[in-house]
Amino acid sequence: MAHTASTRKRVRQSQRRRQINRYHISRMRTAFKKFNATLKEEGAEAAEKLLPLCQKLAMRAAAKGAIHKNEASRRIARAARKLKQAQASA
Repeated sequence: MAHTASTRKRVRQSQRRRQINRYHISRMRTAFKKFNATLKEEGAEAAEKLLPLCQKLAMRAAAKGAIHKNEASRRIARAARKLKQAQASA
């Protein structure tokens, strides 16, 4: 357990920050899972409507520092590539 006031404060801050980071990451992952499931089950037209939400949540998570900006860009690029491939095959 932390002994000094500054370390106790640091523990409180890190716990709060962890919860915020988990919230942003969880929302982002859920959106991408929903995008992938929709792409697989309903097709490219339905998934195309979900891609902007995935992009928004990924960039917000990056802006808040929950993930690295390159990770957000990579996730968005992969989703866009999957959508493009699905549109081409349909």
